Amino acid sequence: MPPAATLSGAPWHTWLLMGGRGAGKTRAGAEWVRGLALGRPPFADAPVGRIALLGESLSDLREVMVEGVSGILAVHPPGERPAWEPSRRRLQWPNGAVAQGFSADDPESLRGPQFGAAWLDELAKWKRAEAAFDMLQFGLRLGVRPRQMVTTTPRPTALLRRLMGDPRSAVTRAGTRANAFHLAPSFLSEVIARYGGTRLGRQELDGEVIEDRPDALWTRAAIEAAREPAAPPLARVVVAVDPPASARAGADACGLVAAGIDAAGLVHVLADESAAGLRPAQWAARAVALFRRLQADQVVVEVNQGGDMVRAVLAEVDPDVPVTEVRATRGKYLRAEPVAALYEQGRVRHAGAFPLLEDEMADFGTDGLSSGRSPDRLDALVWAVTALSLGPKPAAPRVRGL
Repeated sequence: MPPAATLSGAPWHTWLLMGGRGAGKTRAGAEWVRGLALGRPPFADAPVGRIALLGESLSDLREVMVEGVSGILAVHPPGERPAWEPSRRRLQWPNGAVAQGFSADDPESLRGPQFGAAWLDELAKWKRAEAAFDMLQFGLRLGVRPRQMVTTTPRPTALLRRLMGDPRSAVTRAGTRANAFHLAPSFLSEVIARYGGTRLGRQELDGEVIEDRPDALWTRAAIEAAREPAAPPLARVVVAVDPPASARAGADACGLVAAGIDAAGLVHVLADESAAGLRPAQWAARAVALFRRLQADQVVVEVNQGGDMVRAVLAEVDPDVPVTEVRATRGKYLRAEPVAALYEQGRVRHAGAFPLLEDEMADFGTDGLSSGRSPDRLDALVWAVTALSLGPKPAAPRVRGL
């Protein structure tokens, strides 16, 4: 059942249901949508005519949220069941209510439509979570009380933490054990025996948000301790680029981080402008623009992924930008260790907050990121700090203020 109100007693805008694997999150989301569409208390006092359904991908939307064993079609008795049009990603109830499906991988598809409610499934897994969530908020504008339900296995993402701390959110937690009646006994006993009490088990079974990985090179506390409001005058500034191998949807992001070093040898992280889905000409233009804005000394670029192409696209944007090529000869963890040591020594500062970069730092362990994705922002950070503090020293640094 949906919560009556937030902790303060006010009506909620976001119902955040965080649960473990098999805890019944999908069933809860599907029942909520059913209650809204049919106008059934306590879900709604009257039918909600326009509902958005956002899955991690179109496949998840169809296979889990709509057609899954706990999906929207399954929770309706035959006489109430909406008509499902897969080609249009559209459900229509006999009373005229409509639910439209979207993929979180395509935030731009949310421009234009408007809704009275939305169900967002597995938000913590979305690759373009910030953009998709933001686009949805502009469309939640129909009815007396637009609202949204988020069902997700938690991960320590910046967006999820913000929703947890939002006074307009009502937070509900559900562990896998709570739904034991609907799960195979052998499944529950086996996963608890293997993962119970571990970081993965606490996240995937108990629905906890784990802020730090036990094997992470950085802790949240260490990153916060390195925070500063602004950088001092700097002797050198570099822009580091970790180019993606592809610009296709879902591919790795282009890591793009700027940092500088002061006269005392302290490194200051200045910007994180990493982005996904950029073609070579786009990330090159983005890097050169950052170089100019910060009056940097050089662009440091990893050239493992097509060195000739990297040089060519940067030269097309601005042939006068000094480019230093670096090549990865060791694994990401080994390259990052000396940089993490500089943080421990208090020799790296963050001039402001870089939530997405810091999420990767706090989630980067011996096996990479817990999501399995490439740590593109972190890679660019490592190249920038290495060039400034661990590489060859320049002959005549110049000091400038930012």
